Amino acid sequence: MSAVLMMAGGTGGHVFPALAVADALRAEGLEVAWLGTTRGMEARLLAQQPYPLHLLSIEGLRGRGPIAWLSAPMKLALALMQCLCIVRRLRPRLAVGMGGFASGPGGVAARLLGVPLIIHEQNAIPGTTNRLLARLANRVLQAMPDAFPSSLGAITTGNPVRAAIVDVRSRAAREPYPSGRVRLLVLGGSQGARWLNESLPAALAALGDRPIEIRHQSGGAERAETAARYAAHGLTAEVHDFFDDMAEHYAWADAAVCRAGALTVSELATVGLPSILVPFPHATDNHQQANANWLASTGAAEVLIQQTVREGDLTATLARLIGEPARRHAMAMRALALAQGAATATVTAHCLEFCRDT
Repeated sequence: MSAVLMMAGGTGGHVFPALAVADALRAEGLEVAWLGTTRGMEARLLAQQPYPLHLLSIEGLRGRGPIAWLSAPMKLALALMQCLCIVRRLRPRLAVGMGGFASGPGGVAARLLGVPLIIHEQNAIPGTTNRLLARLANRVLQAMPDAFPSSLGAITTGNPVRAAIVDVRSRAAREPYPSGRVRLLVLGGSQGARWLNESLPAALAALGDRPIEIRHQSGGAERAETAARYAAHGLTAEVHDFFDDMAEHYAWADAAVCRAGALTVSELATVGLPSILVPFPHATDNHQQANANWLASTGAAEVLIQQTVREGDLTATLARLIGEPARRHAMAMRALALAQGAATATVTAHCLEFCRDT
């Protein structure tokens, strides 16, 4: 019997907050099992973690085209049957939905079998799964205010971030006037970002002979091409497909250029890292734009809209950020003011309340 069934998957934006909560629950002496899918990053990442992993052999449906939607009823029925078997076998005291496809049928199965359900929404605009589960859940948690209608009584908790990151501060936050080269961190999310991979090398080259160090997370499929673009522009950059030790990279950085996934903007606030955000234009319900607006609302970040950005806009924005250390430090302080470092503990406390009451 597992005390908690953690349901999360697909991308790092769902998996890493769930992992932070799972680690905190385990530290409280609770057994945690994990429900995901075979195609999400959890299938790889959780193999290195101490949590029994139960994988559904199907994936999400949004954006998959008409054929996927025609087969949707059968796929959902199959997923629900799989989840009913898993929940019945594990008999958890609590199910926690942190987003991704597995949370949907997993949450329904939990409620059908009388297992309490908590859901947590990381984005400023809820995904389809959480919008549906919010009507069934015993408790609804949200990272950002007003993600759900007030009638649902959602509780704002912030986004859980990994323990290794909570106490980290960026160099921009630590040093108002750092010496040496400006350190730029480029983050495309757990799967990389083609627009950033293609645009950043040329935009940085257009700055001329500025002292910059670059670390760029490109995603595995485009690492070689991205490194070649920097070399073609005469720039030296460390290009990686994925950053495993984000705490070290955040502590190193003076500024960041990145997408606006929920986990990314929450971690930028936590470490106090000034940023240029380029929301992914095809994100479901344009939720990355809403995430970016949350961080930019206090002046902690600048936002560029990919669809309307003109040639030279990115270079001009980079020039301001790189050339003005006092401005970077002020942005870092505004980011820290938005940080919710107790989010992991808060979400964990809600989970413990249900586990200890059953």
